[in-house]
Amino acid sequence: MNDLILSKVEQATRILQELDIDLWLTFVRETSAIADPVLPLIYGPADLTWQSALILSLSGERIAIVGRYDVDTARALGAYDEVIAYDQSIAPHLVQTLTRLNPRQIALNYSLDDVYADGLGYGQYLLLRNYLRSSNFTNRFVSAAPIIAALRGRKTTAEIERIRAAVAATLDIFAKTFQYLAPGQSERDIAAFMQAEVAARGLQTAWDAGDCPIVNAGPDSSVGHVAPTDRPVEPGQIVHFDFGVRRDEYCADLQRVIYMLAEGEQSAPPPVQAGFAAVMAAMDAAVAAMRPGVPGVEVDAAARRAIVDAGYPEYLYATGHQLGRNAHDGGASLAPAWERYGQTPFMLLEAGQVYAVEPGLRVPGYGYIGIEENVLVTEGGAEYLGAPQREIVMK
Repeated sequence: MNDLILSKVEQATRILQELDIDLWLTFVRETSAIADPVLPLIYGPADLTWQSALILSLSGERIAIVGRYDVDTARALGAYDEVIAYDQSIAPHLVQTLTRLNPRQIALNYSLDDVYADGLGYGQYLLLRNYLRSSNFTNRFVSAAPIIAALRGRKTTAEIERIRAAVAATLDIFAKTFQYLAPGQSERDIAAFMQAEVAARGLQTAWDAGDCPIVNAGPDSSVGHVAPTDRPVEPGQIVHFDFGVRRDEYCADLQRVIYMLAEGEQSAPPPVQAGFAAVMAAMDAAVAAMRPGVPGVEVDAAARRAIVDAGYPEYLYATGHQLGRNAHDGGASLAPAWERYGQTPFMLLEAGQVYAVEPGLRVPGYGYIGIEENVLVTEGGAEYLGAPQREIVMK
């Protein structure tokens, strides 16, 4: 884990140089209660107790100012060249360090649009301003959102391999679930089987186990972030899954569908086939549009247009989101220009970003078809991190 953190801290320095931001300050306290979402990338799982400042500079200096009883942990991490201990107050050490560095800008972890860049609480912000009240540093504050978006988004080789491994484990559990699946089983029965498979592998679900997996049996099941119910699987219906595992701290997020053949059926009926074809067209359009320098809103528009052109209503969510340490990993999104997405649809795709791409539609009388694939943006375009579902699974 230390090697991964060190690589991300080094990457952060390069990002500061690219963005021409002098200094990034992550200011935290009692992280066991409220943890800044960026800490796993630049500090790790250990808690920081008293007010603490993690400082990364454009020149490459890496400084941690922490309470005395956190010093040994900070030093053992190996990511910070200078670890400064304090007892009564962090303020003089922080002011002295900033005065020596004299940054033009001090990037802080706040953002209007990105929850993973908004880790600085308002009370902590006021405390920081109070500590710096006798200086002019408060006039130099800027948002660290561009730094954090780049740091979370640009996956290292090690991070990509961890996501790929999580995808492989998720696909394996899907394969076993499809073998297990039978009419009469409830959504809750199926979810319990999948969660037992997760536990047997020593893994965790990619989000809260209360609705991971999401299992939608037939047309009357509520699609969205809902827990499985006692609704049974019945012949002649679609069963839809939204599921992923967390492996080595990184997540997969995949959706799959299976059609349960009714008596006398040899294949899925035309409406189901047409719906699946439309979702495939949307997936193909999105992945084909994904390349560095393209804003996410264009990728979303390509997928959304394929659904509408096929005669279906547009889905009321984003086509895709970034994937990494969390199933929804912040930063740029493949989303329409709706107010709720802020500026994230207009951010540009970058090589190294991983997205979960998830177009979908409802087939009246049969159920929901949602396919979600995990896709890596490369310099040449995009590639799947696991075998995509290209045909309707039937049973």
